[in-house]
This record gives sequence, structure tokens and C-alpha cells, in this order.
Amino acid sequence: MRVLHLFTISFSLFFLFACTSEQKQESDTTTSMNTENQSVKVLIGTYTGQGSEGIYQFDFDPMGGMLTGKKLVATTTSPSYVVMSEDRQYVYAVNETAPGNVSAFQWNDDKTQLQAINQMSSEGEHPCHIELNGDGNLVAVSNYSSGNVSVYRLNKDQGLEPNPVGYQHEGSGPVKPNQTSAHAHCAKFDPNGKFLYVVDLGIDQVITYPVKEDGSVGEASSRLIFDPGDGPRQLTFHPSRNLAFIINELSNSIVSVNVNHQTGELTKIAKISTLPDDFEGKSYCADIHITSNGKFLYGSNRGHNSIAIFAVAEDGQLEPLGTESVHGDWPRYFTLSPNERHLLVANQNSDNITIFEVDPQTGLLSYTGNQVRISKPVVMKF
Repeated sequence: MRVLHLFTISFSLFFLFACTSEQKQESDTTTSMNTENQSVKVLIGTYTGQGSEGIYQFDFDPMGGMLTGKKLVATTTSPSYVVMSEDRQYVYAVNETAPGNVSAFQWNDDKTQLQAINQMSSEGEHPCHIELNGDGNLVAVSNYSSGNVSVYRLNKDQGLEPNPVGYQHEGSGPVKPNQTSAHAHCAKFDPNGKFLYVVDLGIDQVITYPVKEDGSVGEASSRLIFDPGDGPRQLTFHPSRNLAFIINELSNSIVSVNVNHQTGELTKIAKISTLPDDFEGKSYCADIHITSNGKFLYGSNRGHNSIAIFAVAEDGQLEPLGTESVHGDWPRYFTLSPNERHLLVANQNSDNITIFEVDPQTGLLSYTGNQVRISKPVVMKF
């Protein structure tokens, strides 16, 4: 009888444990699904003066693919590019003017408005891109018209410190007037934080600057030279391989490169057009993004007004899968939603943001019919 009693207790405990575990798994799954279904915030940077007043915020439905609840969260001049800290508490924006400025913000207590921390000169003209490093203590700003890059340290309050390190680019390219002089268009920190890559449209180069252990940025250590007239504009890193992809504004192409994360050197792999073979009009590439699994790459065509879609091979070669109309004019920037079920396009000249479903198996896009109106949208950040 004693053995039977112990067996009964053990079986009851096992049954209770199994039920509890199953309930916990169901609870975890439900929680995960509920989190995935919750709306997420997205910031929109704009050009001001024609109806926009600064940085706006929308609620995005990650399942239905809809933007709602437009709200002005910061009044500031032409914040054409913004970036957020990893904890989403701080926002940094360029003010694309001549001379240019850089602005630092933090959310107020109820997360309804961005409050200014400070503003600094960008040390150049028409800053068009801003990047925060992985450690969250350096901000790099690309000044387009003056062709220079400025790197700021952040202080204990996450504001911009004065006296940034700056490097001036020199030279020109064959396409006039676009390449009359240097035009720094993008600066990206290497994923390991050891290098800063500055993409210069005006001189057909990506210039590598070493980032030292003390956070200072040294003189250029290497350069990747593009074909004359390519006009490199934006760069994105592969999420898991030693690869990067640079989109060329003027030649409407993408160059894939090998990345040496120890030396900072870039080596060309291949170059491919973003346009259909039968297109004969004028078009200028703008933005580039890759999926988190590294399988699909997208680039925007302004003029052809489309998103070019590519499959990414393990060696960095790209296979064109087609193009999708953006249902707007001049796709300056686009982004994947956090769950990558949707792709959102900021159409600068048609004053709208259009939303597409992403097929996770093929990478292809399909227009949802959803869009919102907003004056001169440029950049979107979740």
C-alpha cells in the first residue's frame, strides 16, 4: 500500500508539472503572438517648409500593415535623416540646411514628445545622413554639399559634445553637376565598431576610417574606388557574412563587396543594374536594405519609381528577381517593418508613404493598397 501511495503522489506531481509546463508554453506563445500583434511606433523625418514642421510619429499595425495616428513629435528644420539609440530613448537628427546642424532629443516622461537636448553645427553644408555607433557614444554626420564627415562624442546626458573630429574629402567625378566636388552621402560604422565607412557620391569612393579603442577616429586607412560616374550613395552590411552592398545613385547599380573586418578593406565582388533592361528614362538610385536572414536585398529607383528586388547568394552575388512600382514618386527611403512582413516606402515628391507585403519565401512585394499622406517624407525609423 505504501508503494502504491508513493506512486500515486509521484504520478500526481508529474501530471501537475506537465500541465503547468503546457500552460506556461501556451502562455508564452500567446504572449509572443500578442506582442507581435501590438502596434509599433515609427518616426518620420521630413523636409520642412511645404507643409511639414519636423519629425512625425505614426502607429504601425504589424499584421494589417497600416499607419495611423499621425503626430508631430518635434518641431525642427528639415530633419531629413534620423537615428535612435538602442533603447529608443534618444533621437538624433540632421538639419539639412546650409550651414547645417545636428540635433539631439530625448523622449519626455510619457513618451509623447521629443525634447531637445542640444544642437550643434554639422561643420558643413546640407548634412543628409547620421549614424550612431554600436556602443552608443559616437555620432557620425555626412555633409553632402561640403563633402565632409563630422564625428561627435556624446556626453553623459547623451547630448552632442562640441569640437567633433572632421575629415574633408577632395576630388570630383565625370557626371556634372552631380560630381563637381566631393559629396559625403552616408557614413556607417562597421558591426564590430572598429571602422567607419564613408560613402562619397562625388568622388566615386568609399573611404575607411579606423575607430580607436578610446573612441577617436583616425585618418583614412583604405579606399574602395568605384567606376567613374557610379555615384555611390548608401551602404548596408550583410547580417551574418563578411559582405556589404553599396547602391550607386548615378549608374543605377549595386556593388557587392567582401569586408575585411580586421583591416577595414573592401574588395569588389560584382556590380548589377537595378533597372529593367528595357527602361530608357532617367532614374537615380537612393536607398538599400537587406532582410535579417540575408536572403533578399532591396534598392529604390527614383525616376523608374520602383523597388528593385534581389536574391543574395552566399558569395555575395545578386540575382535580380524583378521590380515593384512604389505607387508614388521619388522613393527617397524605404524600410522593412520589425517583423519583416511589410516594406514601407517614403515617396518624397508625391507626399505619401506606401506599404507592401513581403513574401518571406520569394522576397517579392505586393502592394497592400494602404498609404498615408505626409509632406515630403524622407526617412522612417522603427
